[in-house]
Amino acid sequence: MTEKESFTFPSFHERTVPLTEADNARIELTDLTRELIRESFVSTASEEDMRTAIDAVRSAVESVKRATGSDVGAFTSNFMDRSPFMGLMNPLAPPMRIAHDPDDGEWGSVHGSVTFGEPYEGPPGHVHGGYLAAIFDEVLGQAQSLSGRPGMTGRLTVSYRAPSPLYVELRAKGWIEKIEGRKIFTHGTLHHGDTLCCEADVLFISMPIEHMDRLRKGRDLTQG
Repeated sequence: MTEKESFTFPSFHERTVPLTEADNARIELTDLTRELIRESFVSTASEEDMRTAIDAVRSAVESVKRATGSDVGAFTSNFMDRSPFMGLMNPLAPPMRIAHDPDDGEWGSVHGSVTFGEPYEGPPGHVHGGYLAAIFDEVLGQAQSLSGRPGMTGRLTVSYRAPSPLYVELRAKGWIEKIEGRKIFTHGTLHHGDTLCCEADVLFISMPIEHMDRLRKGRDLTQG
């Protein structure tokens, strides 16, 4: 049995239950909420129109808060659907699309694509560097899971090479460079076309499956 096989267990980056009809409705609501966030950011509507929109949004929020149902679905089970970067059920997510290439190198690689709008702006017309760092945490978090024994971020170092423009597809790639005991060393790049915008080295510390299970069981999404 190889080192990789001996530690393999499911990652929280994997969807463990299928999406339900309620989940699909939540995704549709999330898409509209994401659109509302952008429009509230860039709109030049009059105060009267804004007040009309406020009343409509307040009514919608109250109707969702009052609603109850037995259809729990993937929202309470899957990190990937709630992720602030790739979560289809998270209105804060751009969202980023991610795919795995199992044949690229010893452990495979992870590829992501994302387009940021005005709510993510840092330098004029470009993406805030903090979001770019978080993209690497997400992409390389996926990459380290290919080891079969994923863990937590221990150290994240980003080198910014060129500004990352808004409203342009940014392409990320991440892979495992080496594994030393519980330490998983990863590297990633982010490009705009042929331009290298930034790259990162992230160290992950592998966690026992029991620790991950405790985190899952201790999660309470009803607070707030």
